[in-house]
Amino acid sequence: MNNPKYTKFKDRAGEYRFNLKAENGEIVLNSEGYTSSLGCDTGIQSVRVNSPFDARYERKTSTSSKFYFVLKASNGQVIGTSEMYETTSGRENGIEAVKRVGPTSPVEDLT
Repeated sequence: MNNPKYTKFKDRAGEYRFNLKAENGEIVLNSEGYTSSLGCDTGIQSVRVNSPFDARYERKTSTSSKFYFVLKASNGQVIGTSEMYETTSGRENGIEAVKRVGPTSPVEDLT
């Protein structure tokens, strides 16, 4: 069992991103790209603030009939997107994991 955590990193294009990993080590939320490290930190803080509220999750279905969700800030800005799930119950489990670990997980800075 891994500890839940945010992993902050730079992608190949040089943008800052973060993932949120649940207790099982699976990534449950992926961020957008940020041009600065500070912007990425602000995104993580926004997940901490918004993740407990069910109304901040938009449940979606992909064009390939997979299920996913996006977490939005109070202003409607997308903070993070989930992986694809085969079932709606899988998607709901992912949302519950973000609600559970989002507010308090530590950050592992790999930048």
